[in-house]
Amino acid sequence: MTLSSPLLLVIGLLVTAALIAAAVTVSRRRKAALIAAGVAIPGKRRGGLGFGTGLTIAGVAVLAVAAAGPVAMVPVPRASGTVMLAVDVSNSMAAEDVRPNRLAAAQQAARAFVQAQPETVDIGLVAFEQGALVTARPDRDHSVALRAIDRLRITGGTSLSAAILASLSAITGRQVAIGPGGSVPDIGYWPSATIVIFSDGETQGDENVEQAAQVAQRAGVRIHTVGIGTTAGATVSVDGYRVQTALDEQTLTMIARTTGGAYHPAGDAAQLAGIADTIDLRLTVSDEPLPLAGAFIAFALVLLTGGAVLTVLRTGRVI
Repeated sequence: MTLSSPLLLVIGLLVTAALIAAAVTVSRRRKAALIAAGVAIPGKRRGGLGFGTGLTIAGVAVLAVAAAGPVAMVPVPRASGTVMLAVDVSNSMAAEDVRPNRLAAAQQAARAFVQAQPETVDIGLVAFEQGALVTARPDRDHSVALRAIDRLRITGGTSLSAAILASLSAITGRQVAIGPGGSVPDIGYWPSATIVIFSDGETQGDENVEQAAQVAQRAGVRIHTVGIGTTAGATVSVDGYRVQTALDEQTLTMIARTTGGAYHPAGDAAQLAGIADTIDLRLTVSDEPLPLAGAFIAFALVLLTGGAVLTVLRTGRVI
């Protein structure tokens, strides 16, 4: 427990000490007067404080503590940390097996996710195809991420490893890359960070997906994956050719399981609408100040009331 105004406590305790001294002096003088009048027997009882007086003085002491502004630091669990949304904008996201198309459905789910998060969460956005671009740095102003989601446009191929590494770069504030020969770098430990990937999971020659997931796993960053599309798939037009594309659940599941996250299938609009509710953010515990003055005042009132009642019953006087 800490005090916001320790000086007030010192003053209050001095006042309490003065009240004790005054009460003891008055009690002894009263006892002496009773002995002189032959009402009391000398030596049988020493002059002292009555129980009612003691409660009253104790109430004043507690009020002194309340005046000093006592504050306790209480651990409070809450959803917090950093969440990076990585949205696939590759050509396959133009497929219409999820209406109106995969990218529009992913944008809808991403917006719902952002809007469902508390203000204590920093949210950023990565748009990825063959490469990845951080379009919104992690920020508690969630409108920045929402605007970035609205600006997404379809282009290029797909690299899930680029999405993961770009997200980790935004989380750590430094460039993260796979080392020579596929070696996994040590980027520190970031247990309060989460990555949520919205993608159909299809990749073209991306050999570093598993290594990128291992980088996140070693850093304590969980990755949740949201599968956009259907396993039956659909065709899209790429450079004048009709190309078949389907949801790759195996790759998305591997990424999630490697990092301790979960894969969330979202084959239609109804499933996508509930994605925000199925992804659990990590709970962190932070110490928050809890003012205790009210509790001390309530306790002091009980003591003062009890002291006044006992004093009146014993002497017929309030003091």
